[in-house]
Amino acid sequence: MEPSFLDMTVKLVLGFFLLFLITRLLGRTTINQLTPFDFVSAIVLSELLGNAVFEANVPIYFVVYTILLWGLLLVIIEKLLLKFKVLRGPMEGKPAIVIRDGKIDRRTLKKNRMNLNQLMSLLRQSETFSIRQVAFAILENNGGISVLKKSPYKEVTQKVMNLEEHPVYLPISVILDGEILDDNLREIGLTRPWLTNELAAQGIYEARHVLYADYLQGDGLYIVEMEGIEEKL
Repeated sequence: MEPSFLDMTVKLVLGFFLLFLITRLLGRTTINQLTPFDFVSAIVLSELLGNAVFEANVPIYFVVYTILLWGLLLVIIEKLLLKFKVLRGPMEGKPAIVIRDGKIDRRTLKKNRMNLNQLMSLLRQSETFSIRQVAFAILENNGGISVLKKSPYKEVTQKVMNLEEHPVYLPISVILDGEILDDNLREIGLTRPWLTNELAAQGIYEARHVLYADYLQGDGLYIVEMEGIEEKL
């Protein structure tokens, strides 16, 4: 049996105001503050409403009951998290330091199921284009990243320092997870033999021993070995 337009209209209008009420009760959390649990809960809540709207044999009071019950559970969880700090870790997770004192913490990356490409993407979104610039990086509960840069890379405007402008270059990754990125090498006019020689000069004879390396014009090659030892040429 197909739902009538009247039935769908009543359910949609009712569901709209119920969802609005629940979101108001849950507070003013923004999208970028949502934890994975919040995100999944929102999807389930929308699915409950969506399925009920297109099912003619689902009475309206079932729609009200399911949405209010799910919303009530969310509100209870939020109240418990506010009242009992001990629950926040298991329920919301804890921030994880993925770069500590300029060194990548591979164990923490694995624990959070994150690879280097994902880490670099998050850093770029924070206007950080090379790991060489990072003193500490913290993976937040919502999947975002907070970056504390090393002193030489902290932003100071040229106007304040009365400095003349210089060309700006983008750091280019040349090794990730022990693999040489040939396309990136060609893009900056470098070759594998050049890279091999630069690594050998630092006592590294195979690229598979390098976790991460990038090249920056005027600042040279930056290397992070698999063991977490960082070197700069």
